[in-house]
Amino acid sequence: MTIAHALGFPRIGAQRELKFAVEAFWRGEASEAELSAVGSTLRRRHWAWQKEAGLDVVAVGDFAWYDQMLNTAALLGALPGRFGFDAKALSLKQYFELGRGNAGQPAMEMTKWFDTNYHYIVPELDAATAFDGGVDWLFYEIDEARSQGHAVKPVLVGPLTFLYLSKTKSAGFDKLDLVNKIVPAYRRILEKLAARGIEWVQIDEPILALELSADWQAAFAPVYRELGAAGVKLLLATYFDSVVEHSALINALPVAGVHIDLVRAPAQLDALLPGWPADKILSAGVIDGRNIWAADLSAKLGQLEAAKARLGDKLWVASSCSLLHSPVDLDSEDQLDAELKSWLAFAKQKLGEIAVLKRALESGRDAVAAELAASDAAARSRATSRRIHNAAVGTRLAGLSDADSARSNAYEQRAAAQRAWLKLPLLPTTTIGSFPQTKDIRAARAAFKRGELAEANYVAAMQAEIRLAVEKQEALGLDVPVHGEAERNDMVEYFGEQLAGFAFTRFGWVQSYGSRCVKPPVIFGDVSRPTPMTVEWSRYAQSLTAKPMKGMLTGPVTILQWSFVRDDQPRRDTALQIALAIRDEVVDLEAAGIKVIQIDEPAFREGLPLKRSDWDAYLEWAGRAFRVSASGVVDSTQIHTHMCYSEFNDILPAIAAMDADVITIETSRSDMELLEAFGEFAYPNEIGPGVYDIHSPRVPPVDEMLRLIAKALDVVPAERLWINPDCGLKTRGWPETEAALANMLAATREARAAIAEGRKLVVAAGSAYKAHAHSGDCGCNG
Repeated sequence: MTIAHALGFPRIGAQRELKFAVEAFWRGEASEAELSAVGSTLRRRHWAWQKEAGLDVVAVGDFAWYDQMLNTAALLGALPGRFGFDAKALSLKQYFELGRGNAGQPAMEMTKWFDTNYHYIVPELDAATAFDGGVDWLFYEIDEARSQGHAVKPVLVGPLTFLYLSKTKSAGFDKLDLVNKIVPAYRRILEKLAARGIEWVQIDEPILALELSADWQAAFAPVYRELGAAGVKLLLATYFDSVVEHSALINALPVAGVHIDLVRAPAQLDALLPGWPADKILSAGVIDGRNIWAADLSAKLGQLEAAKARLGDKLWVASSCSLLHSPVDLDSEDQLDAELKSWLAFAKQKLGEIAVLKRALESGRDAVAAELAASDAAARSRATSRRIHNAAVGTRLAGLSDADSARSNAYEQRAAAQRAWLKLPLLPTTTIGSFPQTKDIRAARAAFKRGELAEANYVAAMQAEIRLAVEKQEALGLDVPVHGEAERNDMVEYFGEQLAGFAFTRFGWVQSYGSRCVKPPVIFGDVSRPTPMTVEWSRYAQSLTAKPMKGMLTGPVTILQWSFVRDDQPRRDTALQIALAIRDEVVDLEAAGIKVIQIDEPAFREGLPLKRSDWDAYLEWAGRAFRVSASGVVDSTQIHTHMCYSEFNDILPAIAAMDADVITIETSRSDMELLEAFGEFAYPNEIGPGVYDIHSPRVPPVDEMLRLIAKALDVVPAERLWINPDCGLKTRGWPETEAALANMLAATREARAAIAEGRKLVVAAGSAYKAHAHSGDCGCNG
């Protein structure tokens, strides 16, 4: 029998119930028992949906209070020793402190999950990590699901992926050396599952989609020989790219089945089928777990029928990856027009698509004729809709030349022109763009959207907030102020609402990290800018100060990455369409007297393909898209960009090729580690490494920031160094924001004095760096 299953389901709830419950717990407004009850309700609802849709097994172990990698560390007992927690008795309060930090310890590091906009908590390993076992939440959830009458498929992050994505700072220590410790821990878990009568366990090894070194490849066979003897059938799950280059390895592994992603890499099915082992299940991931477009079921079925003929009952049907990356339920969307809604499928609807394909494979197309007809009609509607294509956009895109993606002159000439009019002091200070989004700001914006606040009154309220932000920056003494972005809900959504080709959902939330959820726009058609988007706000802000006001925009690659993107044309073309729209805004800002313009690209690295062999093509079009957006201005207009929370070391030439006059980056949580790479590369333009972590309400002292400035001066010449926080300040309150910025300015003044006097910058003893917890989100979406 063909088995239908999903690799995982979103845990946040259709109305973000988990987010609100977790945050209430953090505030002390809900008990652990009350939080646990919300989690149980959500799990039971999601399991019921999977069963009702027609799936044969429900995924258990995909639920996490904060993150699945953190859950796995807690399950294994692989917690950082610095916290002093007993993994077997870990409370929810302690669990959250691992991800958010506490008064004594900084949070565990956080970074992007492969090429998604989901962030995972990075496990901390060293030679003493024992994997002695931890919490039994997984087993409780399995018992919970079975008590509801569900056939259960536990989901685990695989041991090699867990090790690969972990981090160690021990010199000379190879984390792969821990494989002999972690495998017995996984075997104990699998044996406990076997004792509960579990037949199948999904074990995720997405690192197989990477170009693995020989030692990591060689580790798979002995690891899975050991795990394959634990008494359960293992479904080894890969996703996000092709695994064809590892086909010999995969075919030989002693696992009962393998899942492959046929959305991101459809061609691998034809490559793998001829040599597929007769004794292995092939789970075909044909329903897109990462986007919101309804599947063309007839086309998907055609793909599967050939495989069914070859594999028979050894073929399973599934989502391409966990549905974690999809919104929960399209049925909640009561304000989308009918045509657009017919083109979409959220996680709950994707369960139905999987089940339809299973029924068709089992009983023939006639058994699902109505579903196929509806899918065919939606596919035709989308392909022929006049809303999709704009001839003017196509003509403009076709006419792009090399000159449109380059500034008129090199950085050195531009820098001279910029310094002549900016007249900034050494180590100029600025912020990344956003200031606190207070309750009053959010309330005014919500009232305006509901039609309860007149536009004139809304504009007046936002202007008052802009005036407040400028006055506070003037009082602090910042050299390049910003308007504070009071009018913006989100750095991508705000622009998408004003661009043609975008649509918005009410409840299309996905988890970014922890309790942080984002609602990506939907790019369904050709993108253009009907009218200016930010000019009047920036013009007003500039009227309040004699200092150069910095205009704030989101870059084309980040808008692309943080949206649900149309899949009927190359992403490159969509990025260039967005770039032209942003270019129009940049030119209009310059004409309005805004001659310092920041085009944020925090998602630039996130878009990298998983395989290095595919990087060059991506970096070429992504870099071109940024340059198209930035190159319509004269030399004296200074272009900034901002990037955060990614490792840039391996793409620094591409970042330099973006040719921004100034780049600001997040560096405080890594103790300027990233900046060292910029120094070794000899980054040619100006750079502003963040000198304090904006994720914490803690106000860092002057000497702490001064120490980071001193480290930066060891790498970057003073005449090319800017001083700024790590990221935007929208999630912080005004008291801590003002206090932290005051300390930043004090540290800058001390650094300037030291340079002027020709003395080495001295930092007081006891100011050793310590990373700090994030308790909110930065000014960036992710």
